[in-house]
Amino acid sequence: MLAGVMGGIARRFGWSSTLLRVIFVIVSIASAAFPGILVYLILWLLMPDEADAA
Repeated sequence: MLAGVMGGIARRFGWSSTLLRVIFVIVSIASAAFPGILVYLILWLLMPDEADAA
């Protein structure tokens, strides 16, 4: 919802964006080895904008 990272991934693979966001948050909270914020920021920087991808 912030930068469209999870929504973009969900749209690309045909998954539910809400479900993907919930799974991402649960995995981020449950695992100290999975730095969710860092991964999200990296994906935000690396993924093209929707206008660029079209």
